[in-house]
Amino acid sequence: MANFALIKNNNVIAVIVIDNEKLLANGVEVEQLGIDFINSLSISYDYDTVRQTSYNSNFRSKYAGIGDTWNEINNVFISPKPFPSWILDANFKWKSQVTYPNSGHYTWNETLSEWVPLSF
Repeated sequence: MANFALIKNNNVIAVIVIDNEKLLANGVEVEQLGIDFINSLSISYDYDTVRQTSYNSNFRSKYAGIGDTWNEINNVFISPKPFPSWILDANFKWKSQVTYPNSGHYTWNETLSEWVPLSF
């Protein structure tokens, strides 16, 4: 199955699945064929762009999810920023500026700007 993100104003609004057969041209998958097929459907979503996404995150940085951002320049999907202080790394993943501790289980505390141990 092939997965495609419906995008409006660079925001993923839906992800739909179509049969891989819709993408084949002479035995080779062609993304544009999937886009054309989706655009031919009577879909109730108001979208302006369709892009294929990889369920296994093999391309475009990650599997697209509703609420993600589409970055056309870098051809990637980006998750929503989890905390105001976090920055986007070279792989388009959000990271704190404080290294995650080597052992144990922690959660980010934005007020303290540090990783704090989880208590179970």
